[in-house]
Amino acid sequence: MAAAAALEAVAPTGALWGLVQDFVMGQQEGPADQVAADVKSGSYTVLQVVEALGSSLENPEPRTRARGIQLLSQVLLQCHSLLLEKEVVHLILFYENRLKDHHFVIPSVLQGLRALSLCVALPPGLAVSVLKAIFQEVHVQSLPQVDRHTVYSIITNFMRTREEELKGLGADFTFGFIQVMDGEKDPRNLLVAFRIVHDLISRDYSLGPFVEELFEVTSCYFPIDFTPPPNDPHGIQREDLILSLRAVLASTPRFAEFLLPLLIEKVDSEILSAKLDSLQTLNACCAVYGQKELKDFLPSLWASIRREVFQTASERVEADGLAALHSLTACLSRSVLRADAEDLLDSFLSNILQDCRHHLCEPDMKLVWPSAKLLQAAAGASARACDHITSNVLPLLLEQFHKHSQSNQRRTILEMILGFLKLHQKWSYEDKDERPLNGFKDQLCSLVFMALTDPSAQLQLVGIRTLTVLGAQPDLLSSGDLELAVGHLYRLSFLEEDSQSWVAALEASGALATLYPVAFSSHLVPKLAEELGRGELDLARGDEPAKCSRHLRCLQALSAISTHPSIVKETLPLLLQHLCQMNKGYMVAGTSEVIAVCQSLQRVAEKCQQDLESCWYFHQTAVPCLLALAVQASMPEKEHSVLRKVLLEDEVLAAMVSVIGTATTHLSPDLAAQSVAHIVPLFLDGNVSFLPENSFPCRFQPFQDGCSGQRRLVALLMAFVCSLPRNVEIPQLNQLMRELVELSCCPSCPSSSTAAAKCFAGLLNKLPAGQQLDEFLQLAVDKVEAGLSPGPYRSQAFTLLLWVTKALVLRYHPLSSCLTDRLMGLLGDPELGPAAADGFSLLMSDCTDVLTRAGHAEVRIMFRQRFFTDNVPALVQGFHAASQDVKPNYLKGLSHVLNRLPKPVLLPELPTLLSLLLEALSCSDCVVQLSTLSCLQPLLLEAPQVMSLHVDTLVTKFLNLSSSPSMAVRIAALQCMHALTRLPTPVLLPYKPQVIRALAKPLDDKKRLVRKEAVSARGEWFLLGSPGS
Repeated sequence: MAAAAALEAVAPTGALWGLVQDFVMGQQEGPADQVAADVKSGSYTVLQVVEALGSSLENPEPRTRARGIQLLSQVLLQCHSLLLEKEVVHLILFYENRLKDHHFVIPSVLQGLRALSLCVALPPGLAVSVLKAIFQEVHVQSLPQVDRHTVYSIITNFMRTREEELKGLGADFTFGFIQVMDGEKDPRNLLVAFRIVHDLISRDYSLGPFVEELFEVTSCYFPIDFTPPPNDPHGIQREDLILSLRAVLASTPRFAEFLLPLLIEKVDSEILSAKLDSLQTLNACCAVYGQKELKDFLPSLWASIRREVFQTASERVEADGLAALHSLTACLSRSVLRADAEDLLDSFLSNILQDCRHHLCEPDMKLVWPSAKLLQAAAGASARACDHITSNVLPLLLEQFHKHSQSNQRRTILEMILGFLKLHQKWSYEDKDERPLNGFKDQLCSLVFMALTDPSAQLQLVGIRTLTVLGAQPDLLSSGDLELAVGHLYRLSFLEEDSQSWVAALEASGALATLYPVAFSSHLVPKLAEELGRGELDLARGDEPAKCSRHLRCLQALSAISTHPSIVKETLPLLLQHLCQMNKGYMVAGTSEVIAVCQSLQRVAEKCQQDLESCWYFHQTAVPCLLALAVQASMPEKEHSVLRKVLLEDEVLAAMVSVIGTATTHLSPDLAAQSVAHIVPLFLDGNVSFLPENSFPCRFQPFQDGCSGQRRLVALLMAFVCSLPRNVEIPQLNQLMRELVELSCCPSCPSSSTAAAKCFAGLLNKLPAGQQLDEFLQLAVDKVEAGLSPGPYRSQAFTLLLWVTKALVLRYHPLSSCLTDRLMGLLGDPELGPAAADGFSLLMSDCTDVLTRAGHAEVRIMFRQRFFTDNVPALVQGFHAASQDVKPNYLKGLSHVLNRLPKPVLLPELPTLLSLLLEALSCSDCVVQLSTLSCLQPLLLEAPQVMSLHVDTLVTKFLNLSSSPSMAVRIAALQCMHALTRLPTPVLLPYKPQVIRALAKPLDDKKRLVRKEAVSARGEWFLLGSPGS
């Protein structure tokens, strides 16, 4: 028994000895991992490994010792967490001793020390011992890159886990690291070394007398000049090194006396990258420097920055120079002054003013903008700087404005004034008397009003922007100034000559109305109401278009100023009253006039979305009014009414749909529930009690067998219920869904049946999964299947199928695949095939009225990608199996899907699908051609290698389509010809003469846009293969 036990004990050791011999003497690498795995599993201990290595570790041959230590180090790297404290002590003593060994052995020793630096069981004091041994015994920079990296890793590990011990070394640790790093050239190691230096400084290690040495050992790399080799597996970029070094240089004020002269020298050099790096580093340094560090260098820094901004041809250098000046000024501004200390900020700003002021007064205005940019960069740094510079510069600029008589010079000066005024918006002043602009208020207002009355449109634009900024200054404009400002904005809003001025005036009115609602209510709203009244008279008389244009401007102005709840309560009734006046026949109102009012209402609704109270006010005021007008228009009348006919036109209903949808999407669930309790019963039960002027000649029953006019208003119901939040309960939902399904398949009114199908789909999309949803889906499927059989309402049943499919595709419902297959089956239908192909465009595109994210629909991310993955293979298979007469339907469907697919998804599939896309170009359907061209154009830019394989076919087909009867197809084909020039030049050169001859024909096209594309494409083909192209 005892002999057997002894044999069992010896067997593992024998196996271990064999593995060691295979590694050390047999030069095999696999045994190291096997030994490490056995140690981790408990088969051997680290002590047993050391014993098995005994002869190898003491071998007189250095290479054999190196292999033995390498095996031990590799085991420790995988098993360091298993070591006990006493084992760590012995191993560290062993490895420290081996640092004196032959240079063959050192790399393996360092790997072992790296493993031990990761040990949790490392006793106190040993980290210092290891680093002292490395600093003393190893000349790090003579080692290969990987071994130097190991040394940096050991230091990093100890700094992370043994910080207090290392700090106990004092400046010796810093000096030791300086020796280790000195002369490092490899970018992989530099990234680690820079991080160590940064940690030395930021974690308060003692630098002692070695501050300058530490600076020198890092600053010698500044500015970084490194170009990564092609296909670099390490991925180190020049920018990584720049940012890492900058973090070191800008980490402590103690480097300032050495760094600032270096930065000034590099800024003054001729090398662009050095200038940029130096200015950006100066910018970073200002975050940690104070007045003391900057004091002696301010004149030189200012001189360098001034020269770069005045003389540089590089916008990047100018931008970085201005940013550095801003940071310098901010640094001087935040430094706390002693009572007896010199105010460096004041003297610094005085120098800037002295060097820049006179340029503002030069007659040729050559250096006006650079000077203004410098002054504004400094002024934007702090309130003190802003006050100091503005108080000196504004009087000068105001004087120059009056001295110059030309509009373009005045515009330049006013733009500079505007820049200084914008800076004042950054700072708040509790005391009104402290506000520096108060002293210039009258002069500024006078100057702005002069600009607003100037004939120059460009000066007017700057004046409008300046007025907006002045108005944003609290308590700056008096009531008289505001009245004048409102008068000017009113006048500019109706300028016929220049569209820019009146658009800018409308924007300014909206911005200022938010701040001064009382002034705009008192002075502008009455004027607009009067103008609107005159417009009604002009419309009643059927006056010339110019007066009608003023009427449209008035509507736009009313919506533009509706930015404050109190103003909305005045403008909204005006717009609704105007619509009612049209309804009563007091004026000649066509479709465009009614749509214009609805568009103004929609803009007001969009502005009200930001405020819950305004949103509810708009909804409960506008929606009942619009519904009442529409219901009135849908009633049978004895007298013929032109407007009532207009209100039921598709374009007008679409405009009203937008208003109602916009007014509903931002309602809170509670308020939406109040509204839905009125509107759904209106359509289902004819309950008109909540409508204003609700006396109608007969009942409103859009879902009953009534007139088509009432049925058309289902679009308004769709706009409302499909914009509600998902958690709002809809009353009588079962009845509503059944009525919608029935109406969706009604053949007598196509627009009503489409609106009903969309409404049904919109509600279906939002319903939670469950029995109710399944019942409604079954109801729709039964109706679709019954309708798709030969009969009077096949087209309507197909529309219902299409919208229900879209509703389910968006939410990833399992039934969506069945419905998509049904839709795909219709591609072969002689009657519905083309419509089914166009249906794929609807499935893949975003809608504006229903099934939108804004309307709270459930739209899953990447639904297009999923649809592509699930259905394109079946489309391709169907195309190959289809007869010739229906193949175009499959091509059109495929083209629609691919055209709306994100290009990164399409590119990997391009080789298999490209032949079908090329075949689609031969299809006679213009829609297919246009969709395919739109799909191919970006692919020519993004996948030139794949596309170049088919260049012969592409050139032929694009040139043929450049003569298409459709202008849109001709333009798209020429754009593709232009994009073809991105393919490899050698592939295209054989076709160059043919293409240049063929593109001469569209140069004489009767449409200007076609000629424009032809010139652009032909020019690129002419340049093909020329030097520099």
